[in-house]
Amino acid sequence: MNNISYSKILLLFGGIFLITLFSCEDKKEVPKEGFIEVKGGKVWYRINGNSDKTPVLILHGGPGSSSFGQEPLKKLSKDRPIIFYDQLGSGRSDRITDTSLMKVERYVEEVEQVRKELDLEKIILYGQSWGTALSLEYYLNYPQYVDGIIFSSPYFSTKRWIKDANSLVETLPDSIQNIIRTNEKNKTFSNQEYKEAVNLFYSKFLRRKERAVAVKDTASKYFGTNVYEYMWGPSEFTANGTLLNYDRIDKLPEVEVPVLFITGEYDEAKPATVKYYQSLLPESKYVEIENSGHATLNDNPEQALKAISRFLKKFE
Repeated sequence: MNNISYSKILLLFGGIFLITLFSCEDKKEVPKEGFIEVKGGKVWYRINGNSDKTPVLILHGGPGSSSFGQEPLKKLSKDRPIIFYDQLGSGRSDRITDTSLMKVERYVEEVEQVRKELDLEKIILYGQSWGTALSLEYYLNYPQYVDGIIFSSPYFSTKRWIKDANSLVETLPDSIQNIIRTNEKNKTFSNQEYKEAVNLFYSKFLRRKERAVAVKDTASKYFGTNVYEYMWGPSEFTANGTLLNYDRIDKLPEVEVPVLFITGEYDEAKPATVKYYQSLLPESKYVEIENSGHATLNDNPEQALKAISRFLKKFE
């Protein structure tokens, strides 16, 4: 009788051991920083935070920018994992020259590859500028993995973006407007006067607070200029790339998860336009960041982080 009892106990513990072993194998160990193989090369990622809460995956702007400008979001990692990653062709990821890789559809699949490789069951997307379009596209293809979305300074339509940009250009001095229009007409985008006019526009509507020289140099080094120019164009207010006819505003009402819209008081993504986008999702939230241009995390990080943190409490 005792022998039978011991046998049963051994079988029981053996079964528990095997179940535990297989469970551990199912959940792979993911390094906190590294590279992921995607179509066309490798992309860099870094995970900040150790919480079991739903992680935030950052989709940076551009196309061709990097997650470097989103570094202030690290402060939120005390509450949940914040995952930075640089899209192929920019940042610390492999650079590319093959234009067949510079497609919206491929970037969507890249995001899915990152999710799979990091073994993420669910994610909250944080998209900034072009990253908001990528967030929307990813959701439309893989809604089952998305718990919520933060659309920061959103871009969903080139036509709408250029219309808003033109209205902002019209607020500049006449002499600057003439320089911009003349060089756009002649396609002389490397003209020094044109570059200076672009910088003036950027100082008002892109990034109103000056960055430290080291920060500026790093951001410049990480920028994928060829991706930006091929997909978008020579400047924020001139689009002549493959995104020229991009427009997905009509798809916004299909989003069925909690959404936060953020934009700056002086943003290229004009508050009136972002409020319109928000109206298409009646249950969504809208926050306007004071004294900020397009780079809200640069111009007023305290208010931006507070708004994002408040939204993320929905998922606790």
